[in-house]
Parts: sequence; C-alpha cells; structure tokens
Amino acid sequence: DMYQMISDDNPYETPMMIFPASHYTMGGIWVDYELQTSIKGLFAIGECNFSDHGANRLGASALMQGLADGYFVIPYTMQNYLSDQIKVPHFTTDAKEFDEAEKAVRARIEKLMNIKGTKSPDQIHKRLGHVMWDLVGMGRTLQGLVKALAEIEEVRKEFYTDLRVVGRADDLNTELEKALRLEDFLVIAKMMAIDALNRNESCGAHFREEYQLADGEAARNDKDYMYVSCWKYTGDNEKPVLLKEPLNYTEIKVQTRNYKS
Repeated sequence: DMYQMISDDNPYETPMMIFPASHYTMGGIWVDYELQTSIKGLFAIGECNFSDHGANRLGASALMQGLADGYFVIPYTMQNYLSDQIKVPHFTTDAKEFDEAEKAVRARIEKLMNIKGTKSPDQIHKRLGHVMWDLVGMGRTLQGLVKALAEIEEVRKEFYTDLRVVGRADDLNTELEKALRLEDFLVIAKMMAIDALNRNESCGAHFREEYQLADGEAARNDKDYMYVSCWKYTGDNEKPVLLKEPLNYTEIKVQTRNYKS
C-alpha cells in the first residue's frame, strides 16, 4: 500500500522498482547461529547483524530480521548461554577492572570537555557525513577513497582542536554524548575507507567504479577476494591488521549476481 501510494504503481501487477540506498553500505556484526558475537555473552539481534542479509539488504527485510530475531531466535538461543551462568560468581564493583574503566572514561570525557573550541559536535559530524556520502558511498574509486582518508584525517584534527561541548560533564549532557559517539564514528569512517581501498573488485554493496564490466555490472574477483574481511583495531594512529575468513563453497556454484537477467 505504501509503495502504491508513493509510486502510483500496483506492486501486485507490476514488479516493484528497487534502487540502491545508503544503508546498503552498513555491513553487519558477525554472529554465530545463536546470534552471539565473538564476545561471549554479547548478542547482536535485528538489523545490526549480518546473519540474514549482510550489507546488501532491502528496507522492509530489515524489519523482518528484527521481528524474526526478537520473536523467534533470541528467546531460544540466549538461554543456552545463560543456562550455565548460574555457576559464575557475582562480581563486585570494587574490582580493579571497574576502577580502570571508570578512570579511562573520565579521562576521555575530560579531554573532550577541555578542547573548548568553536565547532559543535553536529557541525563536525555533518562535515564527516559529507565526506562519507560523497567518497565512501556505494560508488567508490581509488582516487576518491585516497581523498576520503585525507579528508577524514582533517576532520579528525578539527575534532580534537576545535570541538566545543557546552554544558557540564556531570549533568545529563546530550552534546557530550554526541561528541563521544562522533569520536567513535571517526575511527569507523577511516576503517570503512581502508577496507574499501583494500578490495580491488566490485561485489555486493561494494562497487569500485574501476572494476565493472562493459555493460556496467560488477566485476568480481573471486581469485583474490573470496574471503570475509575483518580488521583488528590496534589504536587510533596505528595501522589495523587484516584478518581473513575464507569462503569455501562445496554445495553450490558461485555465480555473479546480475540484476538485468
């Protein structure tokens, strides 16, 4: 009904037109068959994991995944993890790990509050968004990704030299929360560009414009890139480490997706 209202086409009679959208580039968190991440006890359900759709999803199917995971999967899989937790002793907050974590978070907050620049988190966030939209979206190029990495570094410098967080750190401060999340986004943005630059092929949601067939379809390179990429974070100013999980298909024939056939 929504589609017919927007397009004035009856989807029961005419196939729906599907076009690429920015959320195709989201990717997804790795989970096992019980929707548990690589961190024991941490589950990722719904649209944030890649269990059903990965990076290349359609809008309505994200809703389906959220409902399916929430209603039918996690109630039966999380209890498998919880079943043996009764044997785990309760932790008290006077452990040194709690003190170290609190100290690290307070230091991070104090650092951001003390910059006292002129730009709000929203202003810097918007600048980063334009870089990602223009250069690290669905259509990517070698030159664009190299430029994106340089511009992300410029945004990062602006963040740490000209950020202004109004209010107090000990109050309910939404501007501080934005700044903390934006600091994370800067790391993720750089990682996305590095990953896209590393994969010299077009595949799924990753379309490198240098790698396409004569008719405009994606030119995949299964010889060199038949693996799932995972990058190990080693520090803001350190080079991440590429980890590979090979894709070995034995029961199906690997074929290139073609939307024209």
